[in-house]
Amino acid sequence: MASFTRLASSPEEADTDRHRSPRYAGEDTTPTQRREILGWYAYGIAAEVFAVCGVGSFLPLTLEQLAREQGFFPSSHRPCVGPDAPPAGNGTATVNEACVVPLMGLTINTASFAMYTFSLAVLVQALTLVSFSALADYESNRKTLLLAFGFVGSATSMLFMLIAPPVFVLGALLVVIGVTCLGSSFVVLNSFLPILVANDSSVQPIPSKNGDELHSLHSEGDDFSLRSWTDEEDNSRPTQPESKKDTGSTSSELQLSTHISSRGVGLGYCAAVFVQILSILLLFTLSKTSISKSTPTLPLRLVLLLVGVWWCAFTIVSSRWLRTRPGLPLEGVAPGSGYRQKWRVWLRLVGFAWKSLWRTIKVAVKLRQVVIFLAAWFLLSDAIATVSGTAILFARTELHLSTTSVGLLSVTATTSGIAGAFLWPVVSRRFGLASNHTILVCLALFEIIPLYGMLAYIPFIRKWGVLGLQQPWEIFPLGVIHGVVSGGLSSYCRSLFGELIPPGSEAAFYALYAATDKGSSFVGPAIVGALIDATGSVRSGFIFIGILILLPMPLVWMVNAERGRQDAISMAKHAPSEEGDAFLR
Repeated sequence: MASFTRLASSPEEADTDRHRSPRYAGEDTTPTQRREILGWYAYGIAAEVFAVCGVGSFLPLTLEQLAREQGFFPSSHRPCVGPDAPPAGNGTATVNEACVVPLMGLTINTASFAMYTFSLAVLVQALTLVSFSALADYESNRKTLLLAFGFVGSATSMLFMLIAPPVFVLGALLVVIGVTCLGSSFVVLNSFLPILVANDSSVQPIPSKNGDELHSLHSEGDDFSLRSWTDEEDNSRPTQPESKKDTGSTSSELQLSTHISSRGVGLGYCAAVFVQILSILLLFTLSKTSISKSTPTLPLRLVLLLVGVWWCAFTIVSSRWLRTRPGLPLEGVAPGSGYRQKWRVWLRLVGFAWKSLWRTIKVAVKLRQVVIFLAAWFLLSDAIATVSGTAILFARTELHLSTTSVGLLSVTATTSGIAGAFLWPVVSRRFGLASNHTILVCLALFEIIPLYGMLAYIPFIRKWGVLGLQQPWEIFPLGVIHGVVSGGLSSYCRSLFGELIPPGSEAAFYALYAATDKGSSFVGPAIVGALIDATGSVRSGFIFIGILILLPMPLVWMVNAERGRQDAISMAKHAPSEEGDAFLR
């Protein structure tokens, strides 16, 4: 990508050197510079650390430990932390009595407290993603929202230093805010990618035609949501064939976008592994002191401080290197307008986002293959979200792994995930597997995790004291399986869904894809939390997870990508105008 190595000799040159004609008033068409690409990478490096080290590792442990220090054993009413704490066991012995904590008039298991918190966090995140998705496309909101989510999210991680066991509920509030900011910031970050690619000098600009400009939000209708349904009937908009004429440009844009995206993901995971190793070293060092014994949560809170500082520091780097790249001007807002007028327009945009999602759903239900896939994705994404948190809490509360060992488990899963991202394309090509067949293989391997955990319910295996996650070392091979499978599922599910989308409606349908993902991912943790409260054991969650992984298998098998692609193209090209008009209304 030679264009990334060219730097403007001066700010004036950067501002005057235009790659293509602006499509709307105020659009910044300055050619993409290497510094700006590095700024985009910088935020991925910043936030991925919180996703892996925080959400995926130490936040569940911190929440559980904070609650545990305020908890007690139901039979004796003695504190859970102190001389009466249970010894390390195999997760099946009767001495492993559940630790409970009073909350809002109820008594809940400390492990289920963490699961309920993440369930609520994902639900709030889903609502926020849908509500704010439209705001980022207007004026300078894209960069403003990215930085706001980044700085607020990093602050929540750092503020854990102030959370003591007596106010453990505030830790749950910080998790909800942090997880919401994390997911929202990644959506905004991804919205930068098409702009950076379109303005790169290696991409040949497509000559603009009349009616090719982008339009701001219309008060009488949101007619730019899914334009392909009325393209053939409305000559004021470019038709789908016209948008595809320059196949060379489309190919170069796709290649460049894939290159930047894959490198960004790789750098983010490498940063996460690096910080995870630093965290393990910090925890190991503190374990040799009296700090971890007198205040068990302090080492974990120090790790979250490190993660928050990292997130904040690289967000600052991103703020300096990323250009603002203003979006569409807000219609109905005059220059110099006050915040009251802007707030009214912003609220209208929030309403537009929900209306657009509903309209996309109404179109999606007419595509049978899309409906089948989204039903499978609803279950599958919930399973992915539930397995990780359940395994971490099981390792901590029933296998009694140290925080250092849990950190090593997270590193194992993360590095395996990187390997899986490269492994599955090779396996798929070697055996000639279709995308849905590759997903089925991943699910079959994924099912090993809950099935293995349930082996300990078999009496003779339980007597052995080994197998069925009765010994701490057994969870590490499962961590490898989890990482390898997750790397394949995320990429192949997104790829398969892309084959089923009507041309020209990619943004709207991927918004539905993300909403389905986040909208389902709060269900599993909540149900597992309820099972833990009912049984007093995290192991019971494996029963639900095993069923949850099995349910989408027949649906994935039913998906016919070729038929789905034909249906999508047919709908995009031949939908009658009255149907399209009804859709737009």
